[in-house]
Amino acid sequence: MRLFLALEPPDELRQRLGELAELAQARCGGRRMPDESLHLTLAFLGEVAEERAAALAAWVGERSIPAGEWRLDAWGAFHRPGIVWVGGQTPDPELVRLHGSLWDGLAAFGVNHRPGHFVPHVTLLRRARRLETRSLPAIDLAWPWRRLSLVRSFTENDGARYQTLARSPAA
Repeated sequence: MRLFLALEPPDELRQRLGELAELAQARCGGRRMPDESLHLTLAFLGEVAEERAAALAAWVGERSIPAGEWRLDAWGAFHRPGIVWVGGQTPDPELVRLHGSLWDGLAAFGVNHRPGHFVPHVTLLRRARRLETRSLPAIDLAWPWRRLSLVRSFTENDGARYQTLARSPAA
């Protein structure tokens, strides 16, 4: 099963991100991510066997993370897959530390494909026809985080669907 570790936004922020996705889709085209799938991926684990997934779920369920707040104040795009996203203008040190500590912990599970570069972002659109984000309005949102989620990704004809398998205790 395809798994990743993520932060899930609070409901009010998820709604606001959905509104930004609508706005971006109107200007850039592409496929809008459903509100319920909006998240920040901290570690993409890829295909994981069921036994290892169960061990990871137990690990996440026992692992508390420090509470923090991420400032979303920038639009961006990844050209090759046609992704439009929101994130921070500068790297958030707390998120970078959390990302690193998660990858350090994942090594015990034999998950060693840590990426070389971490760009915290929330994907709003896929397959966007226009990647010009400068015309989109300025944003300044706070994302308070308190817990980590282990999420399973299912690929279907109309895109990915996600299922949360485990959550850490709230900070």
